[in-house]
Amino acid sequence: MRTIDHHIVGGTGGLAQARKAPVMDPNNGGQQAEVVLGSADALDRAVAAAQAAQPGWAAWNPQRRARVMFQFKALIERDMDELAALLSAEHGKVIADSKGDIQRGLEVVEFCCGLPHVLKGEYTQGAGPGIDVYSMRQPIGIGAGITPFNFPAMIPLWMGAMAVSVGNAFILKPSERDPSVPVRIAELFVEAGLPEGVFQVVHGDKEMVDLILDHPAIGAVSFVGSSDIAQYVYSRGVAAGKRVQAMGGAKNHGIVMPDADLDMVVNDLCGAAFGSAGERCMALPVVVPVGEDTAERLKAKLIPAIHALKIGISSDPEAQYGPVVTAQHKASIERWIQTAVDEGSELVIDGRGFSLQGHEDGYFVGPTLLDRVTPEMTSYQNEIFGPVLQMVRAKDFEEALALPSKHQYGNGVAIFTRNGHAAREFAARVNVGMVGINVPIPVPVAYHSFGGWKRSGFGDTDQYGMEGLKFWTKAKKVTARWPDGGGDGSNAFVIPTMG
Repeated sequence: MRTIDHHIVGGTGGLAQARKAPVMDPNNGGQQAEVVLGSADALDRAVAAAQAAQPGWAAWNPQRRARVMFQFKALIERDMDELAALLSAEHGKVIADSKGDIQRGLEVVEFCCGLPHVLKGEYTQGAGPGIDVYSMRQPIGIGAGITPFNFPAMIPLWMGAMAVSVGNAFILKPSERDPSVPVRIAELFVEAGLPEGVFQVVHGDKEMVDLILDHPAIGAVSFVGSSDIAQYVYSRGVAAGKRVQAMGGAKNHGIVMPDADLDMVVNDLCGAAFGSAGERCMALPVVVPVGEDTAERLKAKLIPAIHALKIGISSDPEAQYGPVVTAQHKASIERWIQTAVDEGSELVIDGRGFSLQGHEDGYFVGPTLLDRVTPEMTSYQNEIFGPVLQMVRAKDFEEALALPSKHQYGNGVAIFTRNGHAAREFAARVNVGMVGINVPIPVPVAYHSFGGWKRSGFGDTDQYGMEGLKFWTKAKKVTARWPDGGGDGSNAFVIPTMG
């Protein structure tokens, strides 16, 4: 059986006997590999290699580091098909979704190719008599990323590309459920010319997470996962004196105004709610039609569209989504569906019990539609993270606006309307971090930044873009005076003051 090991300098020979975890095939329920779960000695070895490599890497000029990023981008594009097939085999998402996963990470790599420009800092000549003031952004040293199973390429690239391109060393702890693509990313970085030790991968579970959070040589940690764990990571990391950004869960809403193009809305909802089996923090699992007439018209169009969705194995080019990641997660989703029914939801389409011929042991969940969901229901308050769409009916715009604004999560939200005033008012007032106007999954492009509010995000900075640059660097401010050489003290140092 294939064993997936760490990607650290010097390999893992001589390390203590490691625990291992199974890597399953979601399409058939069988084990396809095992992954080594690291302990303190593996992390210490990775940190030692990072400490040895980072100063030299940081000393490279920004343009030279950018050339590595350009080459890395070309290698990912060269191996796109291989990476997507590997990702789909372990995660279960269909090949098209896997390529999208990789492509969205690649866009951040492209942004990093231009980082020499944004690393320039600021300069003021003549801030005082003979005094110049300037700033520079310098790497923090060693950073770490802890990433989830649902985007095993995109999120490691979001974190790792930003961290190393500004001169840091980076240690990635990916999900143990689908660890192969992160290892291939590390291999491609080395092939692109990144010095060994600058980007490394360690595998593990909570034990490794805690080791990373407590390690004194790691200066910054970026995390994406569930909100409870995000809050834990943030609290423990900050208590250890680290810089931490921790992105959590979501319950994104799609507000459908009476004037919306319902054919477009239905098409968008089928992709946003059910694509990648709903295992996305930017999925759209709640739809909020405004007015009973809107709700009935939308429901009438949704039912046949959902029934027409094709579920298949991850390699099926005609499938619109594949299995969920584990048997345990499948059971969790199905329990949430039953909870919603028990709480009084109307079960319009039931995805439980879905079976794919020839893959009866796969982790498949059919698309589910629940109507007449209310804010008091726990199934509405919590993240289901599966192919389940809940309909919450709102009587007017204000009620629709209040639903995502008052929810514990504040990652993304969308409004569907032809009315520019309604869209503008909604975007300005909604208490959510990312807003789409007739865009169902409003993930910002790479030269902006990604991040939610409330329990969807802990910390002061967002992922990638200029926010990512700030997270992975420290600003150093320099005040300089150059004497005129007269020696009489006439050019004494004077601190500039207001006025």
